[in-house]
Amino acid sequence: MDEKVSVWKANFNNGIILGLIGIVFTLVMYFLDLTFSKVPGYIFILAQIFILFYMIKSYRNTYLHGYITYGQSLGAGVIIFLYYSIITAIFTYILYKFIDTGLTAKMIAFAEETMAKRGLTQEQIDAGLSIQKKIMVPGIMAPLGILGSMLWGTIISLIVSIFTRKEGNPLVDAPLN
Repeated sequence: MDEKVSVWKANFNNGIILGLIGIVFTLVMYFLDLTFSKVPGYIFILAQIFILFYMIKSYRNTYLHGYITYGQSLGAGVIIFLYYSIITAIFTYILYKFIDTGLTAKMIAFAEETMAKRGLTQEQIDAGLSIQKKIMVPGIMAPLGILGSMLWGTIISLIVSIFTRKEGNPLVDAPLN
């Protein structure tokens, strides 16, 4: 007899794995001084999509007898990203608060440089930087990181679920208990 496992419990390890991959990626970018580079970020986004695809597919095959609805797939993806978001938010807090306290100043300097390249006036730059200085503190960045990662994770899950869903005939393919 198969034991039904909660979607939360079944995807806990997947969320932890994705979170650890995110931390390793962040550390590699930090040590290579590529923290503000966009290209590695785009590559990581693609990696997240493929990793999430295989995690949901593994969940489908391991716990749902090879079948998963679009909604179940979406739910599993969002749960995986919830665990991922919490783990990376905690790491972000630790990184900015304890490991490299000057990283916030570097981020603000990078933002100022980016705004200047866009041709903004000094008044506009100063207004933008005053707002950024208020929200670029570890205690605010971590919760905002959770919200941003969850939004992004939901979008990715919506797309990935199109490819991971596999519905059969419930009368023929139903598992026997």
